[in-house]
Amino acid sequence: MKAPTTDDLLSVAQVRALLGVPQSTFYRWRQTGKGPRSIKLPNGAVRIRRSEFDRWLAELEECA
Repeated sequence: MKAPTTDDLLSVAQVRALLGVPQSTFYRWRQTGKGPRSIKLPNGAVRIRRSEFDRWLAELEECA
């Protein structure tokens, strides 16, 4: 498996694995606007750009 690049689309499962959070937490963050910006595909699947995930995580560091 190749390492993700900044343009890769991450699945919810991949983001959850990186963060170590349950699915319900991720979707609650998404619903309340506290999670990384996501893309909803026509098939209903949710994806997060790697660059957006990295930006969101860096923003959390600055707040801590």
